[in-house]
Amino acid sequence: MSGGGKDAMEEAAAARRFVVIGGGISGLVAAWRLVNQLRPDRSPRERPVEVLVLESSPSVGGKLAVGEVGGVTVDVGAESMLARRPEGVALLKELGLDDDVVHPRAASASVLSRGTLYALPKGTVMGVPVDRTRLRGLAGILDEEEVARVGQESRREVLRVTEDIDVASWVTWRMGRAVVDRLVEPLLGGVYAGNADRLSLRATVPQLWQRARAGRPLLDPAAQPEAAAPQGPVFAGLRGGVGRLPLVLAQKIEDAGGDVRTGVTVRGLTRTERGWRIETGTRDAAATAPGFIDADGVILAVPAPAAAKLLAAEVPVAAAEFGQVETASVAVVAAAIGREQLDGLTGTGLLIPPVERRVIKAATFSSNKWKWVSDETREDNLVVRLSLGRAREETVLQRDDAELSDLAVAELRDVLRREVTPVATRVVRWGGALPQYEVGHLDRVHRIREAVAGVPGLAVCGAVFDGVGIPACIAAADRAVHDLDAGLRIDLRTLVNGPRG
Repeated sequence: MSGGGKDAMEEAAAARRFVVIGGGISGLVAAWRLVNQLRPDRSPRERPVEVLVLESSPSVGGKLAVGEVGGVTVDVGAESMLARRPEGVALLKELGLDDDVVHPRAASASVLSRGTLYALPKGTVMGVPVDRTRLRGLAGILDEEEVARVGQESRREVLRVTEDIDVASWVTWRMGRAVVDRLVEPLLGGVYAGNADRLSLRATVPQLWQRARAGRPLLDPAAQPEAAAPQGPVFAGLRGGVGRLPLVLAQKIEDAGGDVRTGVTVRGLTRTERGWRIETGTRDAAATAPGFIDADGVILAVPAPAAAKLLAAEVPVAAAEFGQVETASVAVVAAAIGREQLDGLTGTGLLIPPVERRVIKAATFSSNKWKWVSDETREDNLVVRLSLGRAREETVLQRDDAELSDLAVAELRDVLRREVTPVATRVVRWGGALPQYEVGHLDRVHRIREAVAGVPGLAVCGAVFDGVGIPACIAAADRAVHDLDAGLRIDLRTLVNGPRG
């Protein structure tokens, strides 16, 4: 082979660029996988392939972030991940953070019902009772007649559910509306900020969907050993806050030769003969001339509305499906409160169902829940996180920070029936943060992925796809990298090592 030919090949290889649009947990994991897959045996200087992350916000992380209140740094976004799904804790170990993995203290949460706090009952799945031996724990949350209605569930005719159905309809049919209003809604609201009358049973509570599809009762004795068997801690956190994770990931990506850019808005995405052209700017579009980045492959890891806009011209079928995904906005009010005001307060927090007509939907007693927060809290203060916001109920979030904080604290004061006056508060808003997994959502996800699969050099991931939690977002990112590989019809590692064989 001539020298000129060799130079041409090297130039072509050097031009290979893969761009991840979106610097939340999904986008960062996708970039981390790419930067490792594309340079298994080379130093950054020798690496002929670029991996670039573009994030429009001033910092990476998406819904994962830490903030300071009362001199203590705490999570102001998601604060934990499912420990029983392997992806999250495995990533922490991969990044060298396994020594910082922590679990909530073994203390129970409470739920508000008819103005009184009760211990959250055990033996439930997303608030739905599945263990007949624990029905006594429903007393108080439900009245005697409502508890009796639950106990009769296995005597009712069981029909196989063949099509997706909303959570509320199915649980109401099996156990009565009170179970939905007082147990399911506060738990679903905490995870999805959604409404049980609209959320998909198949997508949000797959364990119960399997029973519905098989025609099995909820209080099925055959399911009790599985439901009751100890499987280790349910949740895991990170000392110093889960919000550290994206910061560590971004640094690892750059150390491996990748490039993470914040404050860059992607305005357009166009197919070219070689791949893709990405039009960029800053958050102040009027003051910035557009820039362009050419890429061989793109992974789109942005919220549904942004994905719909960027794919409208090139993948209209996927864009239309993204456009049908509703989102919910939420807010967190973190408060440092004098220890004497919360003296004797036990448990990790409380849940408040919509039927109680409160603005706050949950309170997390962070200093009780996480030892690392307790260790870092000043001796005279404790930290509490208050959560607000449900789908189609964003009006309350339009208040300014001071008013929203005062309202949230006033409700906490009323619920706890004690004086609560914070020494400091911090309000963090998450606009359009949570996609709503409404009935038929998984079919919509399939249609999106099918449409994108027909376009070489493009893949998608994010909270829209496989779940809104951290492990699910990691799984979606892993799949996107695999799909990008398949879409290009090459082994990405050949870009570094050359063809095998």
